[in-house]
Amino acid sequence: MFDPRPHRLRRFHHSSDQSPPQRSAGPPAPSRTAPEVFADLRFIRDTMERSSAFTAVSGWGQVLLGATAIVAATIAARQVSSFAWLRVWLGEGLLAAAIGLLACTWKANRRGLPLFSGPARKVALGLAPPLVAGAFLTFVLLRAGVESALPATWLLLYGAGIMTGGAFSVPIVPVMGLCFMLLGGLAVLGPAAWGNWFLAAGFGGLHILFGLFIARRHGG
Repeated sequence: MFDPRPHRLRRFHHSSDQSPPQRSAGPPAPSRTAPEVFADLRFIRDTMERSSAFTAVSGWGQVLLGATAIVAATIAARQVSSFAWLRVWLGEGLLAAAIGLLACTWKANRRGLPLFSGPARKVALGLAPPLVAGAFLTFVLLRAGVESALPATWLLLYGAGIMTGGAFSVPIVPVMGLCFMLLGGLAVLGPAAWGNWFLAAGFGGLHILFGLFIARRHGG
């Protein structure tokens, strides 16, 4: 049966003085120290660099490469024929390629970096065309009897390859490529007799200078 008496609707009001429920007391959350925050930021930065750039460029490998180039320049300066001079520098080029590959492999294994990642392939694709062009131009210039143009050609093409390939590496690498190209421009304008020492300044001095910077700022 239904109750015939009217019913009044009751509205429930929350009292303004009702305090929110108190959380259970416990130990306060530990505050993070500045070194911990910096360590986290460095980890995030390294992770982003690994995923977007080829960071296995070995600074110590560059230093070793520069040292062998200075030795090669000293030996080449003592040669009596242009063919013997060229043979010394071609041998240095093969040695430099081996040092570069081994040094990058050593750094990648030591730091757990991917050696054949996407950025590494982009670096190789940017570096290879100028180097291949330099190899063919070497024989063309040698056959034409203009060996004096070889130092400028090598420096310009190597610098171009480092700039294009280094765009996918750490930021200092393209700067090194630019310095090689500037030195190659000076070799074009300078006396032909200075060509061997332009090579020593480039493949020797610039590699050592930038190699030390890379080793200090990018972990070896």
